[in-house]
Amino acid sequence: MKKQTKIETLETFQWVGVSARGKRLEGETTGSSIALVKAQLRKQGITPSKVKRKPKALFGLSSTQKITPKDISVTTRQIATMLMAGVPLIQALDMISSGVKNKSLSKLIANIADEVKAGQPLSRSLRAYPRYFDDLYCDLIQSGEQSGALDKIFDRVALYKEKAEALKSKIKKALFYPIAVVTVALIVTSILLIFVVPQFQDIFNGFGAELPAFTLMVIAISEFMQEYWWLAAILIAGGVYTYKETLLRSKGLRNFNDRLLLQLPVVGAILNKAAVARYARTLSTTFAAGVPLVDALDSAAGASGNVIFRDAILDIKHEVSSGNQMNWAMRNSKVFPDMVIQMVAIGEESGALDSMLAKVANIYEQEVDDLVDGLSSLLEPLIMAVLGILVGGLIIAMYLPIFQLGAVV
Repeated sequence: MKKQTKIETLETFQWVGVSARGKRLEGETTGSSIALVKAQLRKQGITPSKVKRKPKALFGLSSTQKITPKDISVTTRQIATMLMAGVPLIQALDMISSGVKNKSLSKLIANIADEVKAGQPLSRSLRAYPRYFDDLYCDLIQSGEQSGALDKIFDRVALYKEKAEALKSKIKKALFYPIAVVTVALIVTSILLIFVVPQFQDIFNGFGAELPAFTLMVIAISEFMQEYWWLAAILIAGGVYTYKETLLRSKGLRNFNDRLLLQLPVVGAILNKAAVARYARTLSTTFAAGVPLVDALDSAAGASGNVIFRDAILDIKHEVSSGNQMNWAMRNSKVFPDMVIQMVAIGEESGALDSMLAKVANIYEQEVDDLVDGLSSLLEPLIMAVLGILVGGLIIAMYLPIFQLGAVV
């Protein structure tokens, strides 16, 4: 019986080492194990200090660098600019692939370029990566390929992605500021309760007098935090995790969450206007690209970002499919402002619905921007008041017995 020869699998390793002259070096090499790679490096006069396996690619893309929606937006604008300048599509993809620093994005664009070189339509190549190119994106590119105006469509898609990312950034800014401040306030209050209040408690033990009720309450909270701070941390972390997981799985909770957010003061107005802006921008882009209005409404419903608007847009789609005008359907939904409905009506009558919707989107995006700036100005004194109440309340609780003792003396 013949002895079977074991086939060694070669892997790529990343290494850091020092040359014979003391110069720091780093690079990549292939081998079957870390020990053999180290031996190879020593033969080359390199003393290895660190050798590790290179992270394997996931679905053909490097797992070390993340591709963000902003990366896709910038890449779309680059393709649009090159196509408008007369650069062929394949050459544009090759130039972008070789020019970006993000290795994952470079690999993604290179894969798409290879498929296009093999004769596959660009829209079909993009559909292979739904994580980065959604149905709306691919549908628009497909309409550009069919109409022979891919450069103009890419320009519209680039504008749409840029506006969408800008709007998303404004909404995140509006929500992040109060959440961050509340988090900092809770951390500061916890530190005071766990480390500062006990110092005063030792002093109060020597008073031999009854402490004020407010001080006793703060001391009780402090004792609980000293003993069970880990339980409070677990409860908070567990609550946040449970809420996020339930939000992903429960449609009812998502619907309740969306309705609640629209009812919040100031923040609700921002989210409301942002949803109108997204609706108008998506509908303007898709309708101008030659997508039928009913299909465009489907895309707008998916991009609305809120269940109230999504359901309303789907109802509008059904009414439009039945032959009603879109402005009447929007009025029946009782979700959109009168100004938006009137502008849509003018656009339908004049045959310039896409440009009118683009104007609506510009107006509401500017209003969102103004509201976010106003929210920041409004929250600053409110945040100072909240911090003052939390920290000032603790200080008063600690000094109240001292003031009473001074009055007795």
